[in-house]
Amino acid sequence: MVDEKKLNPQTETKTNSAPVESPPERRNNNLPNFLLSVRLKYVKLGYHYLITHAMYLLLTPLLGVVSVHVSTLTVDDLVQLWNHLKFNLVSVILCSALMVFLATLYFMSRPKRVYLVNFACYKPEPARMCTREIFIERSRQAGAFTEENLAFQKKILERSGLGQKTYFPEAILSLPPNPCMAEARKEAEMVMFGAIDQLLEKTGVKAKDIGILVVNCSLFNPTPSLSAMIVNHYKLRGNILSYNLGGMGCSAGLISIDLARQLLQVHPNSYALVVSMENITLNWYFGNNRSMLVSNCLFRMGGAAVLLSNRSSDRRRSKYQLIHTVRTHKGADDKCYSCVFQEEDETKRIGVALSKDLMAVAGEALKTNITTLGPLVLPMSEQLLFFATLVARKIFKMKIKPYIPDFKLAFEHFCIHAGGRAVLDELEKNLDLSEWHMEPSRMTLNRFGNTSSSSLWYELAYTEAKGRIRKGDRTWQIAFGSGFKCNSAVWRALKTINPAKEKNPWMDEIDEFPVHVPKVTTINS
Repeated sequence: MVDEKKLNPQTETKTNSAPVESPPERRNNNLPNFLLSVRLKYVKLGYHYLITHAMYLLLTPLLGVVSVHVSTLTVDDLVQLWNHLKFNLVSVILCSALMVFLATLYFMSRPKRVYLVNFACYKPEPARMCTREIFIERSRQAGAFTEENLAFQKKILERSGLGQKTYFPEAILSLPPNPCMAEARKEAEMVMFGAIDQLLEKTGVKAKDIGILVVNCSLFNPTPSLSAMIVNHYKLRGNILSYNLGGMGCSAGLISIDLARQLLQVHPNSYALVVSMENITLNWYFGNNRSMLVSNCLFRMGGAAVLLSNRSSDRRRSKYQLIHTVRTHKGADDKCYSCVFQEEDETKRIGVALSKDLMAVAGEALKTNITTLGPLVLPMSEQLLFFATLVARKIFKMKIKPYIPDFKLAFEHFCIHAGGRAVLDELEKNLDLSEWHMEPSRMTLNRFGNTSSSSLWYELAYTEAKGRIRKGDRTWQIAFGSGFKCNSAVWRALKTINPAKEKNPWMDEIDEFPVHVPKVTTINS
């Protein structure tokens, strides 16, 4: 996601050009400060999640007290108790029923722990590398774009935060471009199988042991499905639970994680494989509608594979434990629903159009998601200050400055979807994050571009490669995408990650990062 107006400061008057906006309108398209205005119902929703998802925590102290009391009983006490119950059938039945009820309630309400055993990110071969100069030259040689729109794309690239080493599929880089179903399948297989092969090598898990498969790719949904391609290639077992998620945008990676988490709650002793990717080959836009050209400049080739487990025996070798997932969907609102829309332009060429309302919609979705997540993760001191201020403002109408919670007290690491530079800049300001916190997202955008739903895993891999992950650290992944959706996942590190033992796409060049990325300067027309 990116603010097109922020990246396109020039004035244009052609038919398919973006409309001219005055400087005040341009400022209004910035991401709103969503922490300064929250709705009480989303705070209540967060506490509702906390209570309903942690019922077993209330039973744990009760069972602990009972256990401590029982441990203090002597043999004489037990004999007296037996003599009393021996002649009191009603007491025996009531006590037994109560114990069975509490034990059943505890084990049924206690969620199964979900572990992230390991993950892998695909790194394309050097031949797929595309500099900004190659991008513009290939676009010119395609013969589909006007000179004005070539200049427009060049300006976006210069301000996008993308570096000189991002990747494109062969079909787009070839002369002439060859976007076809066969090439799209070739790209999908290269990305998915490359990531899964590396993951299976890392974990030592056999393909036949995988019981759940979730694949997400927003724009490429062939028949047979991508999940079927994986089942066929790896000869997965016949009773595997496979799911293929399409059309869900850049936030679909965390939807896949949440779906796998829910499936692992009801299927004991299982492995879940989650594959997140996007496909460029058939989704390159060959038209001149500027709201659709932005996607060409930002999206790049990439994908990730994640192995989850609910086996207690896997805890010792797993990297992370999944603590929370919070999903927000704003699709009931027409403006939110249509702000990222795949459609045909005036010449019947298909592309993904970005609305001028995108930043405002993203701000609302982020505000809702963060407000709901807050009660689950923030320290009690922050919650009390935030809640007291909110009640004073909303209920008692007191004119006091709103208290903005410090999410840096809840998380050590932040993986914010590298959708575009404008959104990263605004989130850094709104959440009061440092350059160190934003570094994984910015460097992922610089090195790999917007790889859609898999970008969060390139960011986590960057954090690991830098040796920043310590046992007990909490990582917040947050992504947003069409629909409009905003989703969060919270992970706790189960071990200190030693980068010397890691194999991820950053390891052979991690010392080159971070690189300096100049700040964007807005030029008025």
